[in-house]
Amino acid sequence: MSQTIRLLPFAGATGATNMAADEAMLESAVGGIASLRFYTWNEPTLSLGYFQPAEDRVRDANLSRLAWVRRSTGGAAIVHHHELTYALALPPGKEWASAEHWICRMHHILQCVLKEHGVESHAVVCGEEQKLGPVVCFLHQTPGDLLIEGSKVAGSAQRKMRGALLQHGSILLQRSEFVPHLLGICDRAGAPHFEPVALANLLTEAFVRDTGWATIPGRWTAEEQTRTETIRAEKYANSAWNEKR
Repeated sequence: MSQTIRLLPFAGATGATNMAADEAMLESAVGGIASLRFYTWNEPTLSLGYFQPAEDRVRDANLSRLAWVRRSTGGAAIVHHHELTYALALPPGKEWASAEHWICRMHHILQCVLKEHGVESHAVVCGEEQKLGPVVCFLHQTPGDLLIEGSKVAGSAQRKMRGALLQHGSILLQRSEFVPHLLGICDRAGAPHFEPVALANLLTEAFVRDTGWATIPGRWTAEEQTRTETIRAEKYANSAWNEKR
């Protein structure tokens, strides 16, 4: 029997709201609700990895100008500007497991979409890791990351809670003035121009083809909306949380 996953509405929000909503998704996954969503950020925002020192953001004058939030997942800093973010939350249980690591699987889904539109990319494998800078995630090339012409264009991270999984990731579409040395998917000569909503639709279709799951458009429940506001206030909009390291 095919699994059913809820597709939540595409939206843009602040960093604190986006991170709180992802955590509310994870809580719902603990209760058995699988969800997928795509979103953007209302303003250019820096997200720090859970274990990353807050002082890292002031090492670069461009980064220090940005609104910022600390993620609940690990990894290095990401500039969320001209990009698309996805979040996938899966309940506990073997029926939701994947033979391929979910980070690799989501990046392969993106890779297929890009190839269909004439863009060739390459997934990093063990032995090809590189750290090209001290702070920014897209200068860390780790197994599963997706590269175009040697530059990282997609990276993801995970968090687990009572057997449920949250995975969210950033897909870099265009160069940002705050990290001008990072090229996005659309910056290459001859590359198509992907708008975030259009790419989200293509990825949703590719996700359904890859998994065979039934994807049902859904809405946030009243409980999830309340939890998002509570989590936002307690953690992601709280300076004590953001500056905890």
